[in-house]
Amino acid sequence: MKHFLVDIQYTAPIEKIDEILPHHRAFLQIGYDRGYLLCSGPKYPRTGGIVIARAESKEVLRNYFEQDPYWQNNAAQYTFIEFNPVKFQPFLENWITGKF
Repeated sequence: MKHFLVDIQYTAPIEKIDEILPHHRAFLQIGYDRGYLLCSGPKYPRTGGIVIARAESKEVLRNYFEQDPYWQNNAAQYTFIEFNPVKFQPFLENWITGKF
């Protein structure tokens, strides 16, 4: 598995973001259910969000995020930053290594 920080930058007014937000969070739940996502949340100030994710490849993760209501409504841009989590809290070992 490869690990990523996904930086989401809003490109739409916050009013549009707020309209889409419930659909975005329902979409994220699919990623949690699939084991792609570890955590997610808005940036402060509210200019976008951050997601810690894993997937077989950047392409797989990008394909997943292309279904995000923010993406589909042209409300945000996404940057996928791959990293190697060499240090982490012991309770994250199964998620990091993919061993459940």
